[in-house]
Amino acid sequence: MRPETEPELSDLIRGAMSPVVVRGGGTRGVALGAGDVLDTTGLRGVTLYEPGALTLVVRAGTGLAEVQALLAGERQRLSFEVPDLRAILGRPGESTIGGVVAANASGPRRVQSGACRDSLLGVRFVDGAGTVVKNGGRVMKNVTGYDLVKLMAGSHGRLGVLTEVSLRVQAVPEAETTLVGPRNAEAGLAALRGALGSPFDISGAAYAQGQALIRVEGMAGSVAYRVGELRARLGGDWGTVSGAESAALWAGVRDVAPLQGRAGSIWRLVLKQTEALGLVQRLGGEAVYDWGGGLVWLALPGGQAEAVRAAVAGFGHATLMRPSPGDEGVSALPPDAPAVAALSLALRQTFDPRQIFAA
Repeated sequence: MRPETEPELSDLIRGAMSPVVVRGGGTRGVALGAGDVLDTTGLRGVTLYEPGALTLVVRAGTGLAEVQALLAGERQRLSFEVPDLRAILGRPGESTIGGVVAANASGPRRVQSGACRDSLLGVRFVDGAGTVVKNGGRVMKNVTGYDLVKLMAGSHGRLGVLTEVSLRVQAVPEAETTLVGPRNAEAGLAALRGALGSPFDISGAAYAQGQALIRVEGMAGSVAYRVGELRARLGGDWGTVSGAESAALWAGVRDVAPLQGRAGSIWRLVLKQTEALGLVQRLGGEAVYDWGGGLVWLALPGGQAEAVRAAVAGFGHATLMRPSPGDEGVSALPPDAPAVAALSLALRQTFDPRQIFAA
């Protein structure tokens, strides 16, 4: 099924007699269930772009690359730095903007600019009854009633099929510099936490392969000042890279380049920063730490799902992004706490009473 208009999509859902799996480019979603594929890539096109208002309205099946190229022509960007997970997950295809929103896909700049949901102004979607729902708008404002904009971000197609999204975009800054410090993991993560706790507006804090990385962006004079203050505050032998060289470093962090090609299962862990290193040391494997340790990408041999989920219980959660032999049948998403599970069920019964969307 590949509808090309919202009314066609609505008719398809109303007439569906068995579960469907919503798919955009198929580049980043986690396995949630089985059913007939509902391909959203026919819902393409930019509805509105106002560079002066930093506002973009685009149909959900539009390719992410097309959106990024359009913004780049005006020296603008999506502030939440969308990861490209095709290499690490072993998937082909073209990422869509609807898939980005459905996964709430967000990269290293989340520590400064927030996640995808924080740039989302409005949505249109079709629910499980085939009803077209609109929420939000084209400007930031106080929300009354249900904030469906935030609810749909990260819903993975379980509540409805996105047809259009409105996003706040961001001007590309004048300058970008990254502090690079060879450190062991303990010292490196401590430095990242120190930088994030400073007043110098960090836009990235990551650790991988023996290097701590701290990114600063903005006007050239401001960047130079903040970099100097950070080096003085943190001490030690911090080097710096700027411009395209800095951008390449963060593209590697964003796309989890150090773990590309690694055997085994790939886990995405969201944790308390102070717990990240101890957890990785207990589990073993190879890790990439983002958000100062708040996000950890971890490569482990298969068969350790129970140990991983037990290790993060109480201070985080673990998503199995790419299973390997030994993890067959393991749920990609962690089990919800009873109260959260009850709330999720109530939402699904409201938006998808026939249970059309596979979960």
